[in-house]
Amino acid sequence: MIQEKIKTLAGEIHQEIIDYRRHIHSNPELSFQEFNTSAFIVSKLEEWGVPYEKMANTGVVALIKGSKPSEKVIALRGDMDALPITEANNVDYKSKNQGVMHACGHDVHTSSLLGTAKILSTLKDEFAGTVKLIFQPGEELLPGGASIMIKEGVLENPKPAGILGQHVMPLIEVGKVGFRSGKYMASTDELYVTVKGKGGHGAMPNFNIDPVLITAHIIVALQQVVSRVADPKLPTVLSFGKVIANGATNVIPNEVKLEGTFRTLDENWRAEAHIAMKKMAEGIAESMGGSCEFTIAHGYPFLVNEEKLTASARQSAEEYLGKENVVDLDIWMAAEDFAYYSQVTDACFYRLGTRNEERGITSSVHTPTFDIDEKALGISTGLMAYLALKELGN
Repeated sequence: MIQEKIKTLAGEIHQEIIDYRRHIHSNPELSFQEFNTSAFIVSKLEEWGVPYEKMANTGVVALIKGSKPSEKVIALRGDMDALPITEANNVDYKSKNQGVMHACGHDVHTSSLLGTAKILSTLKDEFAGTVKLIFQPGEELLPGGASIMIKEGVLENPKPAGILGQHVMPLIEVGKVGFRSGKYMASTDELYVTVKGKGGHGAMPNFNIDPVLITAHIIVALQQVVSRVADPKLPTVLSFGKVIANGATNVIPNEVKLEGTFRTLDENWRAEAHIAMKKMAEGIAESMGGSCEFTIAHGYPFLVNEEKLTASARQSAEEYLGKENVVDLDIWMAAEDFAYYSQVTDACFYRLGTRNEERGITSSVHTPTFDIDEKALGISTGLMAYLALKELGN
């Protein structure tokens, strides 16, 4: 039975995949600079005789064809870039690159996909169809490696019927995975605002046009876009995390810099909100005697899990792990460039549990103390192989 063979192989290579993950974790590389990570991936594919090609500079795409005849193709994706975070974990595999850390689990995704590749290459005489393995760079940085790889043809020659991606989730206990059908993750846009006024002495505000006060009004007023303009049934988030007003206790500056993020789950509303935010901010600044430059850097679209593929993948996960180990996911307002794949082909993006409260492994992604229970690596490799083969009809 193919499931039992996959589980056996996943168990046999578990420690090997842990070693891969620790190697990648110790040597993190920032977005679009994953040269050593890419070389490591290539070295393993060559060792196993898996054909590959390079894409998007540091990206790698491999093909594993089953020996039995079939034209079906399914794609699997793992991202491989790290974040500009200084690791605070005291572990043997701690980052050796100061200020760079795999704080989002991409080391897990890459090593897991390598493990899946090894399993599938071992079993290629026993299945029909082709699995396309996408080792993707630059998920953490606009415009996103997924958008670049799609432009370079990663979903062509051969064209997959769908794509599967998995991502660590520290909110889910190790041993479990999570699925959600339909809209799952938000679009993301970066907002860069410059509010200009006329600086001067803080004791003589009547001679100035205070950009700090204008900015305060803009920050408060723009929340109306969420609370009064958006459909209450449509998730929408507007947050500002950076305000720079280089004055002093008694100095009103000439300008204020403001940076934030806008996220939602509907492309039409997203476009409308851009117009509404820009118009409101500029109008407030003008009404108070100043001016406003409102720039929107368009980020990733929202991520949608195609219903049939997600239902099928979930059923296969229940077969592989047991129904009790497959949980429902709620909408997640974070963003992922896997969304680009979901906009152009059937896609399923699911979550891999990595939490272990007894061992204190509970930190969120994008934090200096993020880590995983490496038991998850014994699940991630085999599960993805099983999902792929089931989607190919094996």
